Amino acid sequence: MKNIFSRYGVVSLLTLSFLSCSKLDETPYSSIYTENFYQTAEDAEAALAAVYNELADLYAGPSALIVPDFSADQIYPRPVVGRDTYTLFSFDPQYSAVASYSRTNESPVDIWNNCYAGIENANWVLLKVPNTVMSNAARKKQILGEAYFLRAFFHWFLTKNFGDIVVRTKASQSIDDAYVGKSPKEDVYKQIYLDLDSAEANLFDYGSGLIKGRPCKEAAEALYAKAALYGENWELALREAQKVLNSTSGIGLMDEVLDVYDVAREDAARKENLWAFEAESMTNGRSSQIMSLYGPPNSSAPAYGNTSYGSAFAYQAFFDSFDPKDKRRQLMDTSYVNKQGVTVHQAAITPVTPKGVLVRKYADRNSIGGSHSTNIPILRLADVYLIAAEAEARQHGATSNAYTYINRVRTRAGLDGLTEGLDKDAFVAAVLQERSWELYGEGDRWYDLTRTNTFRQVIPAAVNDVFKTRAPQTRNQYFPIPQMEVNANNLLEQNPAWK
Repeated sequence: MKNIFSRYGVVSLLTLSFLSCSKLDETPYSSIYTENFYQTAEDAEAALAAVYNELADLYAGPSALIVPDFSADQIYPRPVVGRDTYTLFSFDPQYSAVASYSRTNESPVDIWNNCYAGIENANWVLLKVPNTVMSNAARKKQILGEAYFLRAFFHWFLTKNFGDIVVRTKASQSIDDAYVGKSPKEDVYKQIYLDLDSAEANLFDYGSGLIKGRPCKEAAEALYAKAALYGENWELALREAQKVLNSTSGIGLMDEVLDVYDVAREDAARKENLWAFEAESMTNGRSSQIMSLYGPPNSSAPAYGNTSYGSAFAYQAFFDSFDPKDKRRQLMDTSYVNKQGVTVHQAAITPVTPKGVLVRKYADRNSIGGSHSTNIPILRLADVYLIAAEAEARQHGATSNAYTYINRVRTRAGLDGLTEGLDKDAFVAAVLQERSWELYGEGDRWYDLTRTNTFRQVIPAAVNDVFKTRAPQTRNQYFPIPQMEVNANNLLEQNPAWK
């Protein structure tokens, strides 16, 4: 079964004009045109692969994880190469620090570039593939469903990082198409919902025949639920979450939470990982540098992988917030066994601090260099249970259904059910805390803090001996649009707080 994230030779689809001094008309065979591409099933698949390629770049960098996780209260970086700018909220619209270190692949610039490139490629698929001749009508329908899904995902990823953004639903067929102004966040979500309606109508249910790395219908429903939660449409969020939870196609939580991140169990874990970045440590495969950032420095712990730099750790306070019987805490370590079989205790894990806590969600003992095969979850069933719990409580308070949803996640983690009798606000706070414990290191927590506008209350307390003071401002709810993009598009305005 082929992995969609394998590296493709993606070609630019350019329309060229030629001047000739000869009356002989020639057809150039060394270039691919939009007019004579998109003719066959192979063309359609290659065009769709170009959309996935941008997703792979987003997680390979991995800006999709680094930007939010280093901004939040669970994980912090070793303060090098501009990574501390997210933790200290010291970046500017030019992203000067990361640019000076050639680290824009880890920055909001990368998020902007990859998401809009993915949207552009998806727009070409949606424009051209309906007229492509394909004998497999079911596969053609699926291709369109995947393109709608990916376009919705990229728009959602952009708006949760930048707020009001440019909505692009047409392929750029002329230079004028490139100049578009921003849409209010409410209109962005309307487009996301429209695309996900189309995705649901075209995608197949989860099943054994699904190619890994591709979304199923349940993944579209999960993205719909999460986007609606961010859009504060609680009724819609609950409706879509319930579609997922009521599915009879074989999805479900893994019995053991540790198995979700076990590279040897990744095939079985797809019933919970509804959609993931499928990392591959193989020739021409796509992986992510996230594994190399975790683990101790100098690649000294074989259990973490063959290459690790000691570049990211969990806050001690976050580690301490877990109930000792919570199985999810076992995905962090305060010691490790080195190559000589000697246990290295916490005080000596890293020279950065004597309180370093290792994160091993992406550990891969059999990694090849810095390339690992541990999948990075993007949409997970445990997330959907917590979306349902929050959406139910936001509408109706702490009902028995809301408790049922959250307790499915808590019970799997080895915890008792949530204390009964909580009022609405206390229950929602408990769900947000549960999300923090369940989804840490998956690029989720920062967006929970910004969508609920609680980041200015939470972040100043997330300090340690490496980052002793953290003071986000109101403007940090969203990142500044890369200034180079504003300069290039006279219809694009910088976010007001960053002007």
